Amino acid sequence: MVHPMTTAPASTTTAGASALKIEVNGINVIPENERHGTPRSLFWPWATASISLFNISIAGLLVTFGMGFLPSMLAALTGIIVSFALVGLIGVAGKRASAPTMVISRAAFGVRGNALPTFISYLTLVGWEIVTVVTTVLAATTVFDRLGWAHGIVVEVLVFILVVTVVIVAGVFGFRLVTRYQAVVTVACVMLTAVFIALTIKDVKWAALGGGDFELAGFIGAATVAAAAFGLGWTNSGADYSRYLPRTASSGAIVGWTTFAGSLVPIVLVVYGLMLVTSNPSLTSQLSDNPIGALVSLLPTSALLLLPFLLVLAMGTTGSGAMDLYSSGFSLLTLGLKAPRAVAAGIDGVLMILGSLYLVWFASSFFGPFESFLIFLGVPLAAWAGAFIADGFLRKQDYVGSALFDAQDRYGAFGWPALGSMVAGAIVGWGLVTPDSTTSILAWQGFVFDLLGVAQQSTWRGADLGVIVALIIGFCATWLFGRRRVQHQEA
Repeated sequence: MVHPMTTAPASTTTAGASALKIEVNGINVIPENERHGTPRSLFWPWATASISLFNISIAGLLVTFGMGFLPSMLAALTGIIVSFALVGLIGVAGKRASAPTMVISRAAFGVRGNALPTFISYLTLVGWEIVTVVTTVLAATTVFDRLGWAHGIVVEVLVFILVVTVVIVAGVFGFRLVTRYQAVVTVACVMLTAVFIALTIKDVKWAALGGGDFELAGFIGAATVAAAAFGLGWTNSGADYSRYLPRTASSGAIVGWTTFAGSLVPIVLVVYGLMLVTSNPSLTSQLSDNPIGALVSLLPTSALLLLPFLLVLAMGTTGSGAMDLYSSGFSLLTLGLKAPRAVAAGIDGVLMILGSLYLVWFASSFFGPFESFLIFLGVPLAAWAGAFIADGFLRKQDYVGSALFDAQDRYGAFGWPALGSMVAGAIVGWGLVTPDSTTSILAWQGFVFDLLGVAQQSTWRGADLGVIVALIIGFCATWLFGRRRVQHQEA
């Protein structure tokens, strides 16, 4: 049976369409005549995904694991590259199914059982949308304060309105506008990054960038935080951009371009951030209160410099936010919302506004809730990614589009091997992570450490082992117990 949303009108061809024309494709399978491009075209969306200068401030999280510059840098490189490689592997499913990521996930989890990972995906994407808005507002406030201009609630409200408007408009118009915007943002942000480094390189104390102490628990923890802050948070969007590629596109090239584009700029930003916080340890606490604002404070007080800096900075964060909003709309549709994709994106925009209002004007700090958010949702997301990738490796045939929308078809209502793997991975994973002390609602996490008698002061409690363990459980359990289910579907 072909679901009424599995095809799109023939008149909606993406190739050659105007960027200012609202995309009508929703969670449907992309028709053959709309598939175009090469894996190289994935460079722009994934390069933009993590290009914001905000990512320099991630270094403030990595140094809390007590290692020196070189071990922290190696941990960051490991986490960033491996996590974007996972995004690339999931992107391969996009060209094999020509559907959004969380729709393809139905093949592994079942048409109805997929509601669980889709809900986790939705929360993750909306959370990142909120982060982009909050960091931009905080940065704008800092810039205006430095210049001695009007500041306070008025500036915050104006910037808040401007940022959410840009994010919502780009997300609502869809694929064409988002990708066109990203190409401009990427070039502008690369130039901004070069200028920022040139102006702040004087603050780097080269003698402080020694090897430093290496600790296995700290290395794992830093690598895990880097993975959760970058690629892992994009795994649930991995196929959203590759779904327009022809099925003849090279799978290896999809993985390669995604990993290269996604890792390139974050590696530069985080490594330079580690150079700054290692040279000036007090910068770490400033980053906790106002991540980008602390970086702005390193620049000279000049309107000719700070205003263009703020403009390009806002372009970077809104570009990333538009990607999140675009994908979260798919998650909402996959959960069963009967509405056009643009309406779903608008609903997500409302939730983004509400969450941002809380963090900007009511939360006592930023990094505490942010890190806890990363790890709490990162655990089940890692378990889902492991299960999704394992299921994809088991499949020798391309996905059947119509079956992704019919619980009575080959993929069924519930995919118990993947579902069980995700739940088991999440439970064990949550038991092996320790939340920030400011988020008391998550104090129950770390219960496996308690059962094993691991001391409270042990560095292993801060290593965020649960994210890695969840990924491994999700992959291995699905690989072992899902094989027969896949073979039966493809028989």
